[in-house]
Amino acid sequence: MYPIEYIQFLTHFHGDRDYFECHEILEEYWKKTDPGNKKSIWVGLIQLAVSCYHHRRGNYNGATRTLEKAIKILESKTVTVTSLGLNQQLLHELLMKQLSVIKGKEDYISINLPLSDPSLIERCKLFCEEQGFLWGKESDITNVDLVDRHKLRDRTEVIEERYRSLTMRKSSE
Repeated sequence: MYPIEYIQFLTHFHGDRDYFECHEILEEYWKKTDPGNKKSIWVGLIQLAVSCYHHRRGNYNGATRTLEKAIKILESKTVTVTSLGLNQQLLHELLMKQLSVIKGKEDYISINLPLSDPSLIERCKLFCEEQGFLWGKESDITNVDLVDRHKLRDRTEVIEERYRSLTMRKSSE
């Protein structure tokens, strides 16, 4: 009923709190299923994870900007939000509170999305257990590998692709 990528997203969001991985999983899914649609529900969820990532790192401006974009998308997709097993009203309240916390430059605290489908929750908890994560555990803000994940990833492919594109543009001029 739910895409496995969504289950994986929820598992990381509520389990190991690896928001970077949440972003990676849903971005790949979004590009397969709804490419180019910047108002896709998947983009809204990606932005929510990115906002949590920025907030945890103390990047309040980045967290605010991405959460505001996420709210705009998620509030325009009420039927889809509900079909993904989320309580729309509670999600709205949570995100507005989170935005206030971020704008107030308050410390990061892990949030849990208001899932309303018991079978989805059980499936996510099982997947979490299989991955060795504890569902609902607070984020370990002392874990540099988690908090600064974007700095630690291998960017060789991205750099090589940018170089290839630049070379092609220059050769066509």
